Amino acid sequence: MNKKNRINFKKLLAPFEKSSAKSSTRQILNTFMPFFILWFAAYQSLNVSFWLSLLFSIPASGFLVRIFIIFHDCCHQSFFKSRMKNDVLGSISGVITLFPYEKWKREHSIHHATNGNLNKRGTGDIWVLTVDEYVKASFWKRLAYRLYRNPLVMFGLGPIYILIILNRFNARDAKKKERISTYLTNLFIIILYAFMCFVIGWKAFLMIQAPILFVSGVLGVWLFYVQHQFEDSYFEDEENWDYVKAAIDGSSYYKLPKILQWITGNIGFHHVHHLSSKIPNYNLEKVHKSISVLKKATTIKIGSSLKSLRFKLWDERRKTFISFGDLKKYYFNTKVNVK
Repeated sequence: MNKKNRINFKKLLAPFEKSSAKSSTRQILNTFMPFFILWFAAYQSLNVSFWLSLLFSIPASGFLVRIFIIFHDCCHQSFFKSRMKNDVLGSISGVITLFPYEKWKREHSIHHATNGNLNKRGTGDIWVLTVDEYVKASFWKRLAYRLYRNPLVMFGLGPIYILIILNRFNARDAKKKERISTYLTNLFIIILYAFMCFVIGWKAFLMIQAPILFVSGVLGVWLFYVQHQFEDSYFEDEENWDYVKAAIDGSSYYKLPKILQWITGNIGFHHVHHLSSKIPNYNLEKVHKSISVLKKATTIKIGSSLKSLRFKLWDERRKTFISFGDLKKYYFNTKVNVK
């Protein structure tokens, strides 16, 4: 995309990048309050049965996803005009969702700056190998990759690993501010969880909090996965990589039923979000409807999105994701040689 078109895009997006104090406040009220009410209802229901409690825990996990979207907007400094307000609400939301604010903000900004760039993978994204890389990899690397891409591992163990282990430690190159943010987040989580265990007992707390965290974690990993791992996604070497193309072609429009779109904070309009991370979540749909070219982004629905589970490797020749079965079919049962 040429320079002129990029400038035009910036002009078109600029009006939607302004946050609204009224909209943000409304979203805080209709997100945090239902979450805490459902959490309390789940606790009260334990007096009847765990299964009744679970009926409240599951929708509470949906609202926890919505809290994460607010956390996500704060990381992009798009939820409020004030940096301080974004940082404060983002840090509080980080304790609730178990995500350290400064650590995730930095890693996610790298994801936005490098999405689809084959030369800059590895920070804030899903592990993707190309066909050539996989074929040349050692047995142990192939095994690790196959385990990583297994749905039971990615969506079963993955959320647990991210929430309990990965989010608790800083990267080696983390600056002082980021390290302190992670330490404080961990400290406040310990204090909050210890207090809740003291008030209602550790068994009751675990029976409520564990399902909420796990279900929301699975939903979060799935959303992040499916928004970039679709058949005709976008990956290029750095010399051919283009930010706008990576945003529009490398991020999907996940068309969800209205209630799920609301719960997930419009994050399904991911192509819009990657074009400009300064657009608050409550403006994403407006942008999608206002700019005609954005309607041409890859649209997936719940049914078609399930097909992404078979996509394992990026085929640089065909410019598409393929399965392990396709690898054998295309490259090992033909005369085509892998570099």
